[in-house]
Amino acid sequence: MARVLLLVPSATYRARDFLDAARALGVEVVVGTEEAGALRGLMGSRALEVPLDDPGEAAGVIVAQDDRTPLDAVIAVDDVGTVVAARASARLGLRHNPPDAVATARDKLALRARLAAFEVPQPAFAPLAPGAGPEEVAAAVGTVGLPCVIKPTSLAGSQGVLRADTPGEAVAVAQRVRRIATRAGVDPGAPLLVERFAPGPEVAVEGLVVSGEVRVLAVFDKPDPLDGPAFEETIYVTPSRLGPGDLAAVLSATAAAAAALGLVEGPVHAEVRVHDGRAVVIEVAARTIGGLCSRALSFSTGRSLEELVIAHALGLPVGDTEAVGASGVLMIPIPRAGRLVAVNGQDQASAVPGVTDIQITMAPGRAVAPVPEGNRYLGFVFARDRTPDRVERALRRAWACLDVQIEDDGAPEAHTP
Repeated sequence: MARVLLLVPSATYRARDFLDAARALGVEVVVGTEEAGALRGLMGSRALEVPLDDPGEAAGVIVAQDDRTPLDAVIAVDDVGTVVAARASARLGLRHNPPDAVATARDKLALRARLAAFEVPQPAFAPLAPGAGPEEVAAAVGTVGLPCVIKPTSLAGSQGVLRADTPGEAVAVAQRVRRIATRAGVDPGAPLLVERFAPGPEVAVEGLVVSGEVRVLAVFDKPDPLDGPAFEETIYVTPSRLGPGDLAAVLSATAAAAAALGLVEGPVHAEVRVHDGRAVVIEVAARTIGGLCSRALSFSTGRSLEELVIAHALGLPVGDTEAVGASGVLMIPIPRAGRLVAVNGQDQASAVPGVTDIQITMAPGRAVAPVPEGNRYLGFVFARDRTPDRVERALRRAWACLDVQIEDDGAPEAHTP
């Protein structure tokens, strides 16, 4: 029986889906995480403590584990473990991406520099040094142009990402972004990234890189405009309704970005904007789509996205890799900061034709904060129907059914979109 080490950060949404996928494939699993003690009662010796914040040490721990019980693949279920998986797999001779390629994908400034070197279409950009004053911010803004977007180089989920329309706004935004990043644990000495705001609709491309070739699994439309000042995502719908020319530009830019990074094996997730027939790459990550969003995808083989990823890592045939049918997901946004009381209306939302599942992933009593301070969602609503338009309508109707109650200073407040 093949044995796979899954690197599972303690804060991830993705553990269950990868564990279910491994079980469906008949694969033995070892779980590597920062807090293995909590899993030992459940998994015994198959729970491994791995310092995911130290890729070098973590790779050594995994190599030692392979000496005891040989591994056939090392797979990161989320961003945090991708560099560790690449380093360990390289040392063990397993299928992997080059560690440098994965590390570059995780650093937004390094990613911009790599794409620029290979002339991949992307927004104009400039670094912003720590402690930068108004003059330095103005210089960076002058380099990239207005409107601009300022973001940390290492956070995900739109956390700390904000738009500025004037030089004065940019100074205030840079200060706010720095505060958000520092509270999230980013090194205060790390630079920020300033980039030109890219107009036009944004799509998410889900792919699997096989021997250096990007096989496109799905392209998701994001029908709610992402124009700022913050960039909270809500609805994803596939297949994309972009015209053939725009879609071709998106896929070409994605393939060029993956090649520029040097990604050769495994999942890739890209965010791309398209305007007047020109696509620009916003993000590229050497991982699958985040949250529970992969549950929106269906493949003719009956396999899940996670099963495809594990099968590919093991060198097994993956079969047809193009998603089938029209489907989508609503990432239920957090309307305001406070403490979650309840998400009411779930029965009504579940009854909407086309809705297939609702998963609330935050427990009552938890402190919550919307983007850009936060980076998580209240939960996910899934839908399938005959067309992407019908899927989008179902998700919007379900969203309108939900009453999110958030407590502020002891007083609950209801919010309906």
